[in-house]
Amino acid sequence: MEKLTRRTARENAFLAAFASTFDNAMPEDVIALNNELGENRVDEFGRKLIDDYYEHSAEINDMIRDHLKGWTIDRIPRVSLTVLRLALSEILYGDEKLPSVTINEAVELTKKFGGNEDYQFVNGLLGSVVRELGLADQDSASE
Repeated sequence: MEKLTRRTARENAFLAAFASTFDNAMPEDVIALNNELGENRVDEFGRKLIDDYYEHSAEINDMIRDHLKGWTIDRIPRVSLTVLRLALSEILYGDEKLPSVTINEAVELTKKFGGNEDYQFVNGLLGSVVRELGLADQDSASE
């Protein structure tokens, strides 16, 4: 399988994770079908995002809940919630440790697939988590 750009890998992982939120589909089944059809293939990077989310779903969902003000997790639009979950899995468990890139990509995904103003919510919540945890891009932290 050819290597995808990180942007494409994130988007394809999002599409598979989003699709699995319907009818209680298993992400593995969605990934297998997409890869078999050659549509929105999920590469190793995308699979890691999805696997990390499912492995740490309880703590990622708790982190989202902890940063909601006057909202419940059930009120978050499905697109935004899926983007938040994958972005937090990358920020917390990914190998690259570039939260600013991850946040930017999450915002772009939300702009593409979500409601008109949803990206502001995603940006704010992810920024709040990164600041609270004292996370910074490894490159900028060493300067």
